Amino acid sequence: MTSQTSKAVHISQHGGPEQLQLVDVVVGEPGPGEIRIRHKAVGLNYIDVYQRSGLYKLPMPLQLGMEAAGVVEAVGEGVTHLQVGDRAAYASQPPGSYCELRVMPAKCVCKLPDAISFETGAAMMLKGLTTQYLLRRTQPQGGLSEGDFVLFHAAAGGVGLIACQWAKAMGLQLIGTAGSDEKCALAKSLGATHTINYAKEDFVARVKEITGGQGVKVVYDSVGKDTFIKSLDCLRPFGLLANFGNASGKVEPLDLGLLAAKGSLYVSRPTLFTHIADRATTQVMADELFAMVTSGKVDIRIDQRFALAEVAEAHRSLEARKTTGCTILTV
Repeated sequence: MTSQTSKAVHISQHGGPEQLQLVDVVVGEPGPGEIRIRHKAVGLNYIDVYQRSGLYKLPMPLQLGMEAAGVVEAVGEGVTHLQVGDRAAYASQPPGSYCELRVMPAKCVCKLPDAISFETGAAMMLKGLTTQYLLRRTQPQGGLSEGDFVLFHAAAGGVGLIACQWAKAMGLQLIGTAGSDEKCALAKSLGATHTINYAKEDFVARVKEITGGQGVKVVYDSVGKDTFIKSLDCLRPFGLLANFGNASGKVEPLDLGLLAAKGSLYVSRPTLFTHIADRATTQVMADELFAMVTSGKVDIRIDQRFALAEVAEAHRSLEARKTTGCTILTV
């Protein structure tokens, strides 16, 4: 047994960015079903903020981070899809990617194609797999067909910019919302058919105008509290609201009668980690994501880079909605 020391970001209690502490941790050998991976880059995601703040409560002390890319250094018993020296990337539980080196479960770790850089791999796994399960696996009654309207909130964010491009490749008419004209222009440049600056416009009225009064088949909403009820008003009868995040706060309890009154609507609260709970499904989803990126249909924009030691600044920028596209931590 050999042990190594790694820099890692821990919190000892829930709170603001000031809780993020860079510490030294000891990393040992992988056990059965595990690997040890040395990171080259680490992804930053809004779920990290939820876990830090306590919206998602986890045992303390906690090492944050849900995605990264690097090189496999050691492989535990029973792991057959990865070998020492493999380039690899992942979005995975438990948290812990904010570090140089870690031991972790192997089942959600995928070989990274040579055509995709470590930085791109770290930036795209959680957000790209989220886009995949939303557009491809979380669909309204009857599915999605070319020409269908979908509404995507926070369209200039990490998931949103991938979704704009993926939806365009599927032939969908994506209506993207964002909080500034600049962010709307960015979303449109990457494939959104229409954009709405919800800081200036009533997005419900604009959606009805764009769709000729029909509404959209599905709304993908990671904003939560501030947009949830209005999102229901954007749906056509039998439409689906997929709420996959809470950037503005937790959604209030829902009166199910509203779904009847607004057109026999469906509501889902999916999570990525339900979709990637088994090895085979994870690989199928990742293969589709890799194909979209290597084909050029989806470009992973990394608009912000911070050193691991600058993680508190990175969290502040994310929460202040100063970021676009993807953000990575360099190791």
